[in-house]
Amino acid sequence: MNEFEAPITDVSHDGRGVARIDGKTVFVSGALLGEQVRFRIRKRHRNFDEAETIEIITRSPHRVEPRCSHFGQCGGCSLQHLDAVSQIEAKQRVLVDNFARIGKVEPENWLPPLTDEAWGYRRKGRLSVRSVAKKGRVLVGFREESNPRFVADILHCDVVHPALGPKIGLLGELVGSMDAAADIAQIEFAAGDDTLALVFRHLKPLSERDRTTLVAFGQQHGFAIYLQPGGISSVHPLWPEHPRLAFRIPAGEGVDDVELEFQPLDFVQVNAGMNRRMMARTLELLDPQPQDRVLDLFCGLGNFTLPLARRVAEVTGVEGEHGLVMRAAENAKRNGIANANFQVANLFEDQRGTDWARKHWDKVLLDPPRAGADKVLDYLPHKETGRIVYVSCHPASLARDAGILVNQHGFRLVSAGVMDMFPHTAHVESIALFERR
Repeated sequence: MNEFEAPITDVSHDGRGVARIDGKTVFVSGALLGEQVRFRIRKRHRNFDEAETIEIITRSPHRVEPRCSHFGQCGGCSLQHLDAVSQIEAKQRVLVDNFARIGKVEPENWLPPLTDEAWGYRRKGRLSVRSVAKKGRVLVGFREESNPRFVADILHCDVVHPALGPKIGLLGELVGSMDAAADIAQIEFAAGDDTLALVFRHLKPLSERDRTTLVAFGQQHGFAIYLQPGGISSVHPLWPEHPRLAFRIPAGEGVDDVELEFQPLDFVQVNAGMNRRMMARTLELLDPQPQDRVLDLFCGLGNFTLPLARRVAEVTGVEGEHGLVMRAAENAKRNGIANANFQVANLFEDQRGTDWARKHWDKVLLDPPRAGADKVLDYLPHKETGRIVYVSCHPASLARDAGILVNQHGFRLVSAGVMDMFPHTAHVESIALFERR
């Protein structure tokens, strides 16, 4: 028997409902906390099962009608059926739980959640491409929710940048018209303030006809077209000859005006509006003073480094990817900022012998990837550092590192809160302030 009825007693970290059948945990997609649902088991494991909702018997008062007609099939969003207030509350609960369970710490104060526009916010992403003979066409989109091996059959996307979101189906038609229809592996998109770029990853050289087709598509829709025949270093523009991707962080809300140029595969924060709000909160918590010397670790393009430089005596940004460091330095020069310098270093390896790691820093900003910053915390911060702000894209690694800072380095966890960088998904972005005891 593969169908069961049970109450949903919890929610998993990825937004699925949690039920229990004969003591075994079942993760149920499409189910919300407090609901009674009938579900079908689609995959069995030793310690848990995975299932999909087939009937909602008792409906949660927080359930809403998903805006996107592809919800449930496309894996790009997992929480469109939950109202906005409940989404952010669920993310806050995840952060609370991780602090208590992993870090064994609790902030003295909880920050109010940061939210911004919930639709059309995604300015960067990767679309999968697959030519499906049975359908007689090419599919372009995110992976299926129920089977990530397959590409979801979608025509539009309500969370993707509005210049591209309504045209996902047109991308499928475009690739389907090309000689290389079976050889386009993926399309990445990246939007600056004035330009949206599409990067076509192709497994074989493109015919002249295909190149002409792509140029015509770019001209018709106002997209910059890039090709990627190999690794990241192979990415190059097809049309126009010299496209420019950039975004401005305007002055206001405690932030000084800067503009950052970037390349289409560079890491930038996905949500432009939330990035501005996050930056304002980061500066508020870090409280930069004119005499401060600040270390910005995992600095990327200088997203935080350059606004900080306008407030302090000196700031050093450290990043592991050489190309990002080079563009961060160029951005500093372009913005007339002379008191920011950048270093290339793998922050998952011991860097304690470097000049920047031996220097004394008044304040430190951490913005690591999912793995967190525990390797850095083996040798930093020094006793002279009085304040740390930690921006996190993974609550478990933040909680672990919070425990290290509090229990090994003598800091207080003053405040923490969530930021809705990815609305309608279970992704939890958060921020925390630590002060020396």
